[in-house]
Amino acid sequence: MTFRALSGLSILVVIVLAAALVRLTVGRVPLEDGTWQIVFGIPVRELLPLRLGATVSALAAGWALGLAGCLLQVLLRNPLASPWILGLSSGAGLGVMIALAIAVLAGVTIPGGGGLMLPAVLGALGALGITWSLGRVNGVLEPLRLLLVGVVVASLAGALSMALQDLVPHGLRADFLDWMMGRIPESPGGGVLGTTLVIAFVVTMVAAFGADRIDLACLGEDEARSSGLDLGRLRSGLFLGAGALTAAAVALVGPIGFVGLLAPHLARLLVGPGHRLLIPATCLAGIAMLLSAEALRQLIDLGGGRLHVGVVTALIGGPFFLWLLCTGRGWTR
Repeated sequence: MTFRALSGLSILVVIVLAAALVRLTVGRVPLEDGTWQIVFGIPVRELLPLRLGATVSALAAGWALGLAGCLLQVLLRNPLASPWILGLSSGAGLGVMIALAIAVLAGVTIPGGGGLMLPAVLGALGALGITWSLGRVNGVLEPLRLLLVGVVVASLAGALSMALQDLVPHGLRADFLDWMMGRIPESPGGGVLGTTLVIAFVVTMVAAFGADRIDLACLGEDEARSSGLDLGRLRSGLFLGAGALTAAAVALVGPIGFVGLLAPHLARLLVGPGHRLLIPATCLAGIAMLLSAEALRQLIDLGGGRLHVGVVTALIGGPFFLWLLCTGRGWTR
C-alpha cells in the first residue's frame, strides 16, 4: 500500500469517527421561549438509542450509496453516473405515492415512517426491472442504452408521482415531499436496516474480490475482451449490485442525492484509481459524506427546524462537484 493510499484511507476514517462523535454528542433542548439550545455531551439513557439509531442508519445508507455510485460509474463508463441514473429514486417515490393514494381511496390508515419502506422497495425494484429488461441488446447490457432507459424511467416515474399527488390531501403531499427530501431515521426498522447492512457487506466483498476484473473493464471494451473478460456477466453483476444497494438505501433514508455521485470521486482523489483500494475507500467516503451531513444539520436551524439531510448533501455536494468538474481531479487516472 502506497503512502498516498494509506494517508487517504486514514483521512476518511478520521472524518467518519469525528462525524459519528458529533452526531452522538450534539443535541437540542427546548427553552421557555419556544426556541432550542444546542448542547454538547453524552446523552441521557433515553436519548442514546435514538442517536445511535441515526448514526448507524447514516452509516448503512452512506456505505450503500457510495458503493452503488462506484459500480455504476464503471458500468456506464461515465464519471457523472450516480444511483439515481437507473430511475430507482423516482421509482421509490412512485411506490410511496401509490401506497398513499390507495390508502386514501380505500379509507384505511395512512402508512407512515416504517410503513412507507415496503412500497419504496417495491417501487425501486419495479424501476430496476424495467431498466434491466429494456437496457439490453441481444441479452447483454449496453451502457448507453441503459443510461437512456434509466433517464426515461426516472422521468416517467417522477411525472406519475406528481400526478398522484392530486389524489391525496394536502397534508399527505407535505409528508410525501418531506420523505422525498431525505431523512435519517432515529428509530430505524430492524429489518430494513439489517438488510441494508447485509447487502452492503456482501456486495463490498464480491466487488473487492473482483477488483482486478473491474480494473480491466475500465480500460475499454476491446482491451477487456482481448484479456478474456466476460463483459456481459460483469455488467450484469454491477447492475444488480448497484440496484440492490440503492433500493435498500432509499427504503431506509429516502432519496438522498450527491452521495453516490461524489463519494467515488472523493475516494479516487485520495487513494487513486485502482479498485482494490478504491472500493473500500468509496464505502468510507460515502459514510463520511452522509454522516457528516447528518451531524452538520444538528447545528443548523433556520427558524423552521433542522434542515433535511438531503438539502445539506446538495448544498455541500454541489459546489464540490463543480470543483471536480472544473479541475477534472475526481476521475483522472
